[in-house]
Amino acid sequence: METVTLPNELHIDSSFPIQVFDYSSIKEISKQHIALKKNTISFLIEGTKEVFFDNSTLSIENSRFLIMKSGNCLMTEKLSEIKNYRSILFFFSNEILQRFVKNTELNQSESSQYKSVYAFKYDEFIRRFTTSLLDILKLSKQTQKKLLLVKFEEIMIYLTDRYGTDFLHALIENSDDYTQKFTQTIESNKLNRLTLKELAFLCNMSVSGFKRQFKKYYNESPIKWFQNKRLEHAYYLVHQKQKTSSEIYLEIGYENLSSFIKAYKTKFGTTPKQHQKN
Repeated sequence: METVTLPNELHIDSSFPIQVFDYSSIKEISKQHIALKKNTISFLIEGTKEVFFDNSTLSIENSRFLIMKSGNCLMTEKLSEIKNYRSILFFFSNEILQRFVKNTELNQSESSQYKSVYAFKYDEFIRRFTTSLLDILKLSKQTQKKLLLVKFEEIMIYLTDRYGTDFLHALIENSDDYTQKFTQTIESNKLNRLTLKELAFLCNMSVSGFKRQFKKYYNESPIKWFQNKRLEHAYYLVHQKQKTSSEIYLEIGYENLSSFIKAYKTKFGTTPKQHQKN
């Protein structure tokens, strides 16, 4: 699948550290490869959105909005009931974010692990803020640049006051630990039905390179490892949640019921139904 680079491919002024784009579509996309060159707030207006990052996955409706760290992700967009998708995209660079953190002297939390994407609920302030962005887009380019600097500080001050600083420091965190990033991507997506190509993209690797690294760190093939993890999750759903095979086989990643039952029996020595009886 072709990679879409944002905001570059929106043909907006990339020389300024902040850009706003009113994005709409009448075509759904599924797990599109997206390379975010800037941090992004996606103010969802119509439709639903799902994103997969290296260490986190989120799905939202238009009652919430996303803050996403620059980097690779997979993005799914589904249309609303009126067959439309719309999102106001607010792009901002790491440099302007770091300057804001320095100037406001915000205290860093003691969070041991940050995420690459956060979701927050709309309130009246955020809705008015989103509307104001659309009004700014009607003005001259020079006026837009001046006002967007103010709007960036406005939204950051409001969100940190309301939700704390975790999301802010997550955006500027630069993890140079290659092994940690690789394993986080695997562990965070072990129950998501992603292809090897999609996982490799999240790790910014080729499929062949991804397979080599996977073998190195986990000492078995990706296909076998993911199958075992999903069957272990199936065991939990059957044993603890009393779910039936027909309820979970698609969730576990099997296309038909019989192949799931066969794989389950091969691993655990009994069928899911027999497991529940015992």
